[in-house]
Amino acid sequence: MSAFTSLSSNEDYARYYRYTDEQKYRIRLNGVTFTLGNRLKWPDDYFQLNHSINLQQYKLTNYPGFLFKTGTSYNFNLTEELSRNSVDAPIYPTSGSHIRLTVQLTPPYSLLNNVNYKTAVDQDKYRFTEYHKWKFDAQWYQRIVGKLVLKTQAQFGFLGQYNKAVGQSAFERFKLGGDGMQGFDYLQGSEVIAMRGYENNNVTPLGYDPNVARYSGSPIYNKYIVEMRYPLMNSQQATVFMLTFVEGGNTWNQFKDFNPFNVRRSAGVGARIFLPIFGLLGIDWGYGFDKVYATDGTNLLRKSGGRFQFSIAQQLGGGF
Repeated sequence: MSAFTSLSSNEDYARYYRYTDEQKYRIRLNGVTFTLGNRLKWPDDYFQLNHSINLQQYKLTNYPGFLFKTGTSYNFNLTEELSRNSVDAPIYPTSGSHIRLTVQLTPPYSLLNNVNYKTAVDQDKYRFTEYHKWKFDAQWYQRIVGKLVLKTQAQFGFLGQYNKAVGQSAFERFKLGGDGMQGFDYLQGSEVIAMRGYENNNVTPLGYDPNVARYSGSPIYNKYIVEMRYPLMNSQQATVFMLTFVEGGNTWNQFKDFNPFNVRRSAGVGARIFLPIFGLLGIDWGYGFDKVYATDGTNLLRKSGGRFQFSIAQQLGGGF
């Protein structure tokens, strides 16, 4: 069981700059999660099934970036995750695979109540968040020669809706690009997916407002990684390895536009060091080959180019 609360507002700036009430914003998020997992004996001992019940409350006042700015929304969902993990080591795997399929569901409120969602005000329309969310993550490790190891990975995420009149959920979307250190943006209710060679949250769908996508995320994404790793040190005291990578990934706002081969690409080099007292630390230099919207206020399409990115305490397997 876990619980959390968080608050974000511009009240300090509002007092200093004498903002009007319309310029002030505030969001509070409260949440609680219950999780139970068990290892399966079939098809083999590598399988595990996890069950989670999650309840989150969002209280917004003039908060930008969502489908609504003011009101209270509840996100009650059941999550089932089936995984198979056969990697031979948690820090520097040289063989095996780690595959996960996750399904997250809310009740279909719009099919059970009498609300007319075509004419309902935002406070009624989004009071109870509804969606179905599907995620897939597969990683494979293979020793090539000596200590040289090949890692390949494929990821996919899709946020669906029960009722077109309600539209896409304001929460539980995906933000692609950057170091991915945040993991989950609690205030925005979105998952943050790393993609080297691009700025944080900047791999957004073409033809749509990039500011909205960067802020609230997109309902569909996929990503591929091919990585060559070589250890410089691998002991109980410390693990250090070098790597070179190529990546491809993208986001979409509609499933009809989804194309798993239409990706933004990047390549680069990096290093990782694992120390028991610090966890996993990393640095990468990646070059983004494809165009994304500029973040300087012009929103013009520009090639991402090269950039350094740091990571701290990320998951060793590089999953969601």
